[in-house]
Amino acid sequence: MLVSERIKAVKPSPTLAINAKAVSMRESGVDVISFGVGEPDFDTPKHICQEAVRAMEGGFTRYTAVGGMPEIKDAIIKKLRRDNNLSYEREEVMVSCGGKHVLYNLAQATLNPGDEVIIPAPYWVSYPPIVVLAGASPVIAETRQSQDFKLSPDALEACITPRTKLLILNSPSNPTGSVYTRSELEALAEVVERHDISVVSDEIYEKLIFGCKPFHSIAQVSEGLKSKTFVVNGLSKTYAMTGWRIGYVGGAREVIAGMTKIQSQSTSNPNSIAQRAGIAALNGPQDSVLEMVQAFEQRCKYLVKRLNAIPGVDCNMPGGAFYAFADFNHYFKADRQDGKIVEGSSNLCEYLLTEARVALVPGSAFGAEDFIRFSCATNLETIEEGLNRIEVALGKLV
Repeated sequence: MLVSERIKAVKPSPTLAINAKAVSMRESGVDVISFGVGEPDFDTPKHICQEAVRAMEGGFTRYTAVGGMPEIKDAIIKKLRRDNNLSYEREEVMVSCGGKHVLYNLAQATLNPGDEVIIPAPYWVSYPPIVVLAGASPVIAETRQSQDFKLSPDALEACITPRTKLLILNSPSNPTGSVYTRSELEALAEVVERHDISVVSDEIYEKLIFGCKPFHSIAQVSEGLKSKTFVVNGLSKTYAMTGWRIGYVGGAREVIAGMTKIQSQSTSNPNSIAQRAGIAALNGPQDSVLEMVQAFEQRCKYLVKRLNAIPGVDCNMPGGAFYAFADFNHYFKADRQDGKIVEGSSNLCEYLLTEARVALVPGSAFGAEDFIRFSCATNLETIEEGLNRIEVALGKLV
């Protein structure tokens, strides 16, 4: 069988792999609690589902324009102007089959072999593989927990070379929940503009910010920077629409045209029914979003408090999204009761899945070996029981 070299260089998503193993254990009768997959545990709001039903009953089941039908582009343009004070035209907006698909199309349309893309770590697991699949090289910029895992201007400057093409920023962040302030983005923008590189601003968790704090996009810093920024967003996290697969991007029209060309030769248009539902999501009532944010914040506060009460565990309070990223380095090299040694985050997660029946995602998947990611996208009772099991299992390590 012929397998390309690029495929050999790409690993499967660790988050989906962990979830698959947890599902397999459940199917065999094991009671597994999962902190793994990053999707809201809420149902898609009714008014969105009702619009999808109307679309189906009305026969709206045929192809649409490849990059999204005009009506959903207009809803996205309205949203970006209303919420972010950013102005776009239809030719500067594209709709794809989820945010990940947007990022893949963007990489394919902008990157060449030899190009470099700066990715702050911890990073979302798919950023490096998407860059590699485009023939470019990920350049990992390390961040510190003491600085809330945020990229500093100095760290950014140190990573830039003549081959640097893009910087990927994710705020609020998966996996850390970190949220950049306006002043922090302005400091990064000065470096970006001086070196004339472009920015991919992944804003998929934009609405999930705690403490009623405002969201800031680096595209808002200046009109010049906006023209070199690709604002990536979607409906999955904000409206509990992960399975509907609608993502979108605003950016330079020549790149959007290139991305549309790629999409025309791969998936063609996004799902027609989901596009109609997306219009209802963007233009309709937003009450459900606030309810989700309040629930996620309550859960994260409880989770972080419990994690920090475990001896040797250190966890920052996230500013948004629905994740907590905790340092478990204290338990590495510990002896297990079966005579084995805990070698790192992957091995510790394997131990906790087997011993505690709790599914977690190792920090190694995000470029941060010392840490483990917890998703708060489950109810408080389940979070409490999961942490109880983890405490017991960690107590068995010596």
